[in-house]
Amino acid sequence: MTRSLWRLVFLISLGGGFEFYDIFLTAYVAPGMVSGGLFANNNGVGYFVFAGFAGMFVGCMGFGFIADRFGRRSIFITALLWYSLASAIMAFQYTAAGVYAWRFIASIGAGLEQVTIDTFLPELVPPQSRGKAFAFYQFIAFSAVPIVALLGWLLPWRAVVLIGSAGALSAWWLRRGLPESPRWLVAHGREKEADAIVTSLEDEAKVEQTIGFGNLASVSKSSSGFREIFRPPYGRRTLVLSIFNLMQTIAFYGFGSWVPTLLIAKGIHVTTSLQYAFIIAIANPIGPLLGMLIADRVERKWQIVSAGLSIGVCIYLFANQANPTLIIMFGLLVTLANNWMSFAFHNYQGEIFPTRIRARAVGFVYAWSRLSAAFAGLLIGFFLREGGTPAVALFIAGAMAIMVFTIGTFGPKTRHLALEQISQ
Repeated sequence: MTRSLWRLVFLISLGGGFEFYDIFLTAYVAPGMVSGGLFANNNGVGYFVFAGFAGMFVGCMGFGFIADRFGRRSIFITALLWYSLASAIMAFQYTAAGVYAWRFIASIGAGLEQVTIDTFLPELVPPQSRGKAFAFYQFIAFSAVPIVALLGWLLPWRAVVLIGSAGALSAWWLRRGLPESPRWLVAHGREKEADAIVTSLEDEAKVEQTIGFGNLASVSKSSSGFREIFRPPYGRRTLVLSIFNLMQTIAFYGFGSWVPTLLIAKGIHVTTSLQYAFIIAIANPIGPLLGMLIADRVERKWQIVSAGLSIGVCIYLFANQANPTLIIMFGLLVTLANNWMSFAFHNYQGEIFPTRIRARAVGFVYAWSRLSAAFAGLLIGFFLREGGTPAVALFIAGAMAIMVFTIGTFGPKTRHLALEQISQ
């Protein structure tokens, strides 16, 4: 990992920061939308959550493949610009229907952005550092969460949305200097362009006295279609990652997007709940930062399993506390476990498919998490109404049990293997 590679990882990570800003926006602007009269009740919040994740589902499932066709860099930049402009328009809507519509449109760009990041990063980073690079990316991305929590606590919701839109536009400008993925170029017969990029990276490595980028001769140049992701040996991986994504997002967004509302349901005043939620949100960038210490030391699938078990236990303990200190402590532990799971699985799903189908495969499996999150928001609203926070905790814990079994039993190993070895 040279300075040049770390710079590229940082620039790519900026896009992830605004995707996370957009996702966690809901938790911190929803109370203001309800109190301001835009939404009549928490059902309106549920529809807002649904619109966001439905848009991401369309971005992943409907458009994820275009990064395989047109390249990682161009789609990466286009998706961020799309999100920025649509979010700015949403901030000037004064009806619930208008907000839902532009939330849906903006989220298509956010979903496509995430697919491209998970595709782009593993194609640039050497095997022994992929875990650390993804943990660093998630550190940058999760840094947006306490920022949006603080802004949601202090500012009107429209201002919070506009700040995110302006920041995304700034990140788009910064990342214009990103190179295309050399692996994608080789897979499309553009060896000279790939060689120029790799030579530049290796020249930097020579100055720092590190090893070269590696041999890309094994990258397949054959064309492929969507159906390949369902054929051996990738069909089983597609099924495993689809089930995993259906379950993981129930914990990740089921908790993260509903923290203030869950606290209010426990009898905590709306202003105090936003304060507690901000304290819990501060932990978000800490999880991936700590994770950099073990990201490449432990097999990826067992990191995901361990994180899932931790989430299930801690969410149950969070739901059954009345003491403010314990509520915050277990909320922090759920957040840290969610962070751990997040950087591990984003790495995992990006490295188990070959270059020629990586974007469409990641888009397909990740789309199920967006669909799950869309309906999970409605289901959590139902469980919260019928059984309070403990019912929500049992729902999340059950999803974690299915996720842990699926990955632990059927997930392949990937640690320290080149992408082409994993594909074989």
